[in-house]
Amino acid sequence: MIIRDLQKVIEDRCHNGKAIILIGARQVGKSTLFSEISKGIEGGVLSLNCDDPETRALLANANLSEIRLLIGNNKTVIVDEAQRVPGIGLTMKIITDNFKDVQLLVTGSSSFELNNRLDETLTGRKYEYHLYPVSTGELLRTGGLLMVRQTLEQRLVYGSYPEIVSNPEEAKELLMGIAGSYLYKDILSMEGIRKPALLEKLLVALALQVGSEVSYNEIGQTIGSDSKTVEKYIDLLEKCFIVFRLPALSRNMRTELKKSRKMFFFDNGIRNAVLQNFAPLSLRNDMGALWENFVISERIKKNHYEGRYPKYYFWRTTSQQEIDFIEEEDGIFNAFEMKWNPKRGNTSLPPSFTNNYNVGNINVVTPENYLDVLGT
Repeated sequence: MIIRDLQKVIEDRCHNGKAIILIGARQVGKSTLFSEISKGIEGGVLSLNCDDPETRALLANANLSEIRLLIGNNKTVIVDEAQRVPGIGLTMKIITDNFKDVQLLVTGSSSFELNNRLDETLTGRKYEYHLYPVSTGELLRTGGLLMVRQTLEQRLVYGSYPEIVSNPEEAKELLMGIAGSYLYKDILSMEGIRKPALLEKLLVALALQVGSEVSYNEIGQTIGSDSKTVEKYIDLLEKCFIVFRLPALSRNMRTELKKSRKMFFFDNGIRNAVLQNFAPLSLRNDMGALWENFVISERIKKNHYEGRYPKYYFWRTTSQQEIDFIEEEDGIFNAFEMKWNPKRGNTSLPPSFTNNYNVGNINVVTPENYLDVLGT
């Protein structure tokens, strides 16, 4: 069992009179984490899976008397995939306001803003956390340094979903299952998403451009669509925690790129599954992209679990000076350069950046030192 960093955080929040919402992609371990947490709470546990049509119908716009009958004597209520229930925000508000001795634990595999499933009804009544695929820090604390070092290549190729980490011998088969239609279930069920083939083409295009600047117009031409549709689909992929955008940093210099963005996947394994490329590192020509995607996504996990919320950017000028990844926190800009092979290329920051920004730490992240920025 991999001990998740959020377990202690959430346990400390239980029975404070608020719902606890755990968001994250499907299969990252949300239900398993809540199941472990509920074992330490006295009283019965009611688990409700909203992928089930009857459960959705029961929870949609339920009234107080129906909810009282549903909860019974249970002291913990777990609602899985709550974003699939119309009016779920009001149902959660009723539970939180009227059952003070009941701890409500809710999971969602897409942002609750989708289809207005959750709105101001829970203002001041919830704690919200994001669960990612297993982080390097979690593996380090669970399995130790040797295991983390021995599994680096595995994680670069197959990613860090809990089921993949726990069953490396079945990684390819399991990952293709996760990366299939199940992963996009919430997107494909939304009104207006009628072209799953277009979505698959878009994901392939994004996977091929990891670490590179992305043009919606160019992608649209590649996949046979328009830029507005591309942006709409990317927005939905972000809200379902499959990809994320990294904007260009631009504050002071006329030569800085201002409207560019890069795209990354929250998990290397999903990216490689989209491309159906699980070749070992020695046979790959995309190691730079894999390494950059891995380090940036792992850094985001680490910051979130530590309660740090910097703004994230990359930086590039018209003369092709660039920095892979930047964290801005309290006016300080920490820079990260990812080097799979540190012997290649310049590892110093451009003077035009250091002269114009309040630079803090400068990190050149390699396979030899990556635990300095991703570990404990």
